[in-house]
Amino acid sequence: MNTHPISTQRLILRPPTVDDAPSVFAIYGDPETNRYNPSGPLADMDQAKAVLDRWLEHWAEHGFGQWAIVTQEAPQRVIGFGGITLYHYNEVERINLGYRFAVSAWGQGYATELARAALQFGFVQLDQPEVYGVVRPAHQASINVLEKIGMQRIDELDDVPGQAPSLVYRATRPL
Repeated sequence: MNTHPISTQRLILRPPTVDDAPSVFAIYGDPETNRYNPSGPLADMDQAKAVLDRWLEHWAEHGFGQWAIVTQEAPQRVIGFGGITLYHYNEVERINLGYRFAVSAWGQGYATELARAALQFGFVQLDQPEVYGVVRPAHQASINVLEKIGMQRIDELDDVPGQAPSLVYRATRPL
């Protein structure tokens, strides 16, 4: 298991801990960060703890997963969560890049910085030939991030009943 934090130019990516539950709720419970999430925001701290428990189980089982994201300047304040996880695309399990940031962290290039580090981690540390990402079709900011880091749209995923399919992106490890 790679439980060592990863540093980028401005960020520190570290495995989450049980102490991160309030940050999970603050970010995932915010209606604004869930504008494109069909499930909507988390309703209470119990839901946040359940999400965090799933992340911690993923780390324990696979040795990687969602990171708690902090800045080099303020390492005590979580600004987001993201990373590489195993994710079910309906019946197919894939290595998936995902993230969510607090509104206060938007527009500063943090998602792109995290996404580049996550791709590198997936290709080098996990030795994966491909990393995928799923995004709602109206979420242009996330589409821009995925395209900026070199991911290409390859498919659609009918994962939300009654709504337009999500877009599937893929990056392939450089030779």
